Amino acid sequence: MKEFHILLIEDNEGDILMTTESILEYEPGCRVEVARNGQEAMELIESYLDESTRKKPDLILLDINLPRRNGHEVLQFIKQQPALIFIPVVILTTSSSPLDITQSYQAHTNSYLTKPTEAEEFNKMVIALIEFWRRNVKL
Repeated sequence: MKEFHILLIEDNEGDILMTTESILEYEPGCRVEVARNGQEAMELIESYLDESTRKKPDLILLDINLPRRNGHEVLQFIKQQPALIFIPVVILTTSSSPLDITQSYQAHTNSYLTKPTEAEEFNKMVIALIEFWRRNVKL
């Protein structure tokens, strides 16, 4: 099975650690790349447009509440790039705001998940997410 590359766009160090640990515990062969704010994410995403230098991620996990550029701006940027439009983007955030959910789906997110507050539930969610996108979906 080929390497599965995930771009995690998250500013909370605790959530970065928990998400990365959950992913690698379930799927040790994954490559997790991290952007810690919206501006850094957009610069990294731009670098994927040159296919000769960087491999595009297979999946993007995106928080909404980011410094410098919010997740909605990052999502719109991704979905405006013809070379990136088919990369699944999953919103993984603490926000359960109906406005955030609506805006995310209007901008063509593939799914919107609210982070559980309990570590064990969060771990289960991340494992289910990776299992779905890595093992079940044809990318």
